[in-house]
Amino acid sequence: MPGRVGTISPMGRLTSLLRRADTARLATLLLALWKLFRHPQTPWLPKVVAVLVLAYALSPIDLIPDVIPVLGQLDDLVLVPLGIALAVKLTPDELWLFAAMRDAA
Repeated sequence: MPGRVGTISPMGRLTSLLRRADTARLATLLLALWKLFRHPQTPWLPKVVAVLVLAYALSPIDLIPDVIPVLGQLDDLVLVPLGIALAVKLTPDELWLFAAMRDAA
């Protein structure tokens, strides 16, 4: 029956699955930032960016409060991925490859 309550449409299931996958990927990237921060060969600028992104992602204090309808959630969806991208861009490729090989073993 198309109007049953509690039935999830195929699109709703796909959206839910993508949301969980994005959350898992974000958690993996945040863990990678922590490892990047702790690695002794990481230059100081990527370390600073990694710490700032981790602090913002894990902090209960937001730049824009979540009670503001769209902007509150938008800052989390934009600032954290941009910070991760900046840290990745500033980090030498050898460090990312080393971390990836170490995690795979």
